[in-house]
Amino acid sequence: MALPPTDDTISAIATAPGVGAIGIVRVSGPQAFEIAARMFEPASGRDVRSLDGGRATFGHVVAAGEVLDEGVLLTFRAPRSATGQDVVEVQVHGGPSLLRSVQEACVRAGARSAGPGEFTLRGFLAGRIDLAQAESVQALVSARSDAARRHATLGLTGRLSARLDDVQRHITIVYASVLAVLDYPEEGVPDAEVAAPLAAAIGSIEELLATVDAGRAATRGARLALVGRPNAGKSSLLNALLGYERSIVSDVPGTTRDYLEAPLELGRVSVTAIDTAGIRDTDDLVEASGVRAAERLAAGADVVVALLDTSRPMDAAEGALVERIRGPRTVWVASKADLPALWTPESLGIEALGVSAQSGAGVVELRDRLEERLVGDAGASEIWVVHERHEAALREAKEALERARSAPDDLRGLDLESALRSLARITGRTDVAEETLAEVFSRFCVGK
Repeated sequence: MALPPTDDTISAIATAPGVGAIGIVRVSGPQAFEIAARMFEPASGRDVRSLDGGRATFGHVVAAGEVLDEGVLLTFRAPRSATGQDVVEVQVHGGPSLLRSVQEACVRAGARSAGPGEFTLRGFLAGRIDLAQAESVQALVSARSDAARRHATLGLTGRLSARLDDVQRHITIVYASVLAVLDYPEEGVPDAEVAAPLAAAIGSIEELLATVDAGRAATRGARLALVGRPNAGKSSLLNALLGYERSIVSDVPGTTRDYLEAPLELGRVSVTAIDTAGIRDTDDLVEASGVRAAERLAAGADVVVALLDTSRPMDAAEGALVERIRGPRTVWVASKADLPALWTPESLGIEALGVSAQSGAGVVELRDRLEERLVGDAGASEIWVVHERHEAALREAKEALERARSAPDDLRGLDLESALRSLARITGRTDVAEETLAEVFSRFCVGK
């Protein structure tokens, strides 16, 4: 996939599809002001081509002698714009038909319709932002939770890039020493000059890698499955976690025969909560299908909330259920904690949190525990790794640095250089393959 040309003038609708109070058509390139002059008439009578940057000018948008709308023209002069080029933005009323007409007027005036991410790509190539910040633009636009928005904003402001700069600084210290030794091989690099900087660099990378699961959950959303025997209180607990009645609650075992989903915010993580059918052996074909679905959903969930009803006598089926769903992703809940307990989960070798959906006891603590399970070691980190490309580059850099720890000086330099190249691929502050850039910016929406 080749990159589009960057020396022509492009235009695109920059606001989301649909009706809105204001719509924006953005134009960037060497002919931006010339194109604007052909389809925008300032009320003051001034020539658009003479307008300074950083101005808002009221006027009318025209096409083929017809006034399309009154609006405002924002002007930005190179290099003081988001793309580093001359940029104009036409702001009009936000009707889809009107915006299409304005965009068509720009094309007739000489602009090329922009493809996905072309404006951000030009900003990257002009040095206005690095590649990590560019990806944060798309992450911010597509954020589905407060956590995803917060981390995208931090990436856009350069926090991840600054963290990587610090890692690269430690590596460069060692690399410089190794290069010096190549000129004076009889001296060698003292261990002290290698050990501390490499340990600091590897430690920082490990801290970032520890946030991968949390970053994935924050951006893509996690899946949480509530499982247990029939009538264990799964539907009631789902409603308590949500704060409203989403699932039907009944005293009749087997009421939930299929699964249902609901969006749930757990602090920094957006979750899809799934209420599943009660797990038991049954001759009912419909219910049996629901049981199989429950087991499948539990196997694919990021976290499993397993309910144990201690208000009923424990039997062999309860113990069998525990063994089927025991695992590191499981959070155990002793449901119906407002009722007298006839047995304790500790008798099955597990620790469970007592929760009552009726009184609300333990619900807040359960929410906190679920968030902690999903966030894990990333909780104390300001920056989370949210892109698979970043994760792969960090793992490659870590492996190269681990090799450099024990490599002889003549090979250590190659490993250090490899680590620096891997980290630089994240920010794009070195030669990045054109295919990589094309793939990154193709994920953007048109107008960004």
